[in-house]
Amino acid sequence: MPRALPAPTRPARPARPARPHRVVVLALDGVYPFELGIPQRVFGSADGRYEVVTCTADGRPVRTSSDFSITAEYGPEALERADTVVVPPYLSAADSAELPDPVAAALARIPAGARLVSICTAAFALAAAGLLDGRRATTHWRLAGRFRELFPRVTLDPDVLFVDDGRVLTSAGAASGVDVCLHLVREDHGSEVANRVARRCVVPPWRDGGQAQYIEHPVPEPTEAGTAATRAWALAHLAEPLTLRDLADHARMSLRTFARRFQDEVGVSPGRWLIRQRVLHARELLEASDLSVEQVAARAGFGTTASLRQHLHAAIGVTPQAYRRTFRAD
Repeated sequence: MPRALPAPTRPARPARPARPHRVVVLALDGVYPFELGIPQRVFGSADGRYEVVTCTADGRPVRTSSDFSITAEYGPEALERADTVVVPPYLSAADSAELPDPVAAALARIPAGARLVSICTAAFALAAAGLLDGRRATTHWRLAGRFRELFPRVTLDPDVLFVDDGRVLTSAGAASGVDVCLHLVREDHGSEVANRVARRCVVPPWRDGGQAQYIEHPVPEPTEAGTAATRAWALAHLAEPLTLRDLADHARMSLRTFARRFQDEVGVSPGRWLIRQRVLHARELLEASDLSVEQVAARAGFGTTASLRQHLHAAIGVTPQAYRRTFRAD
């Protein structure tokens, strides 16, 4: 299954602004501490490209889901100057289709052009405010049924790690907040910056599959072989015309067993995973190298520029030349 629904095509990003992009994190009562810290950790590792501040809905301290409270430096007025607003999950998020008055008032302060990001069950807050009506979204898989019941006007996909619907992004459970924040760094500043941030945070720059791979299902027997070694081998041989038979032979499995085990572990078929890895490698080469488009196509394993153009356009809606111009403009 796809990791995320594709975002609408964005215009070429402008040159780096004079001031950092301002990310405001809205901490609501009962906030989960882990997710609360994700935006600062990820955006704060991008060499000053972002300014991250935390606020509460009424300027007062809030309880966390743990045994302590926090005091934020800012109140809801900080939202009025936000370029991006991130809402982490909180204990009562899924309790009702209506928001407490202070929370609704705080969300109403967000500028019309700001990006909105929810982590985990905070999608309930955005939906309750009407900000997800008619949009695609995701949330924690365990609460998918509850979300659909409360918000039938939202198209929910509980199988992905995050959904980029343009100005509004929603992510799945807990650590998927890291995925969506890294995705925004990549969209804003390219793969090279995002990869550097990921290394500093000691997290993978791109996770395969969706949260479907984390939904409760029987655990394989510990004696069964996995596909991780074959995935690593494939990444080192992307320029070669790899087939499903090549992958299965490397893993020493039958085609049927390999395909089933790969899908269980990664959340997508081997073919879709391989195309995604080729696209990612091609994007990195287009951003950071002076290789011709023909050379990029060959090194990424697409063989021809037509194949590269087709797959890149299907993934992000632009041609290789347009994608390269976007990043070289920075």
